Amino acid sequence: MNVKTNVMGFDTDLYPQKVLALRVAGIEKEEEAPFHHHHKGQLVMPLTGFAKCYIDDAVWMVPAHCAVWIPSQVPHSNQISMDADVCMLFVDQDIIGMPNKACTLSVTPLLRELIIRLAQEQQNYAKEGAVARLVDVLVDELIVMPTEQFDFPIPSEARLYQIAQRLLTNPGDRKTVGEWAAQFAMSERTLARLVKQEIGLTFGRWRGQLHIVVALQKLSMGESVQRVAEDLGYESVSAFILFFKKTLGRPPKQYMKQR
Repeated sequence: MNVKTNVMGFDTDLYPQKVLALRVAGIEKEEEAPFHHHHKGQLVMPLTGFAKCYIDDAVWMVPAHCAVWIPSQVPHSNQISMDADVCMLFVDQDIIGMPNKACTLSVTPLLRELIIRLAQEQQNYAKEGAVARLVDVLVDELIVMPTEQFDFPIPSEARLYQIAQRLLTNPGDRKTVGEWAAQFAMSERTLARLVKQEIGLTFGRWRGQLHIVVALQKLSMGESVQRVAEDLGYESVSAFILFFKKTLGRPPKQYMKQR
């Protein structure tokens, strides 16, 4: 496994400052970093476009107004969409209050602007001074952000891994559990039990998790609810809206507006 700690030529482990910020924008083609880890935890926050993070055994799709938290020393690979504008925050592992496992964080306008401001500053800032005080406020805001789980687990079991990769390639695939099972010479009951055992979810909820993260990605990029429903293979827009509301508590437009 590649364990380099530099990001776009910026080696975060060389800086003693407790929080660092980096802004990446204007990438001419989609880029994916090799797997690596840092001593500092990392927050990936798209301002426009989206980022996709491979963390341990799951794919996390990160829409605008959200951020993915990657704890210290956790191997990961970040993929940034073309022309995206992404801020990356690196947080000392000793800061109390940060989640100890990967998760999605909601991002308030205040936190967003604090991170953008820090990214504009020299990262070798003094322990005392204006930037250090800004960092203190940033950390206070960061540790109270609500967490969510916008990830799609990828099992290590060979047959489920293949199903996960096919679903990632085509999230709108609507094959039933029985149809998937037949492709891998299993009974429907065996596949359902295997998914529950490996992931802790039913097959429907597992696939639904992928639909949520893909939907949030597409909606954050301005795609219509109707287009998203079609891309994910729903028979009607109303069926997709009902699924979205049952999962996240609000219809897509209202959910995105409130975020």
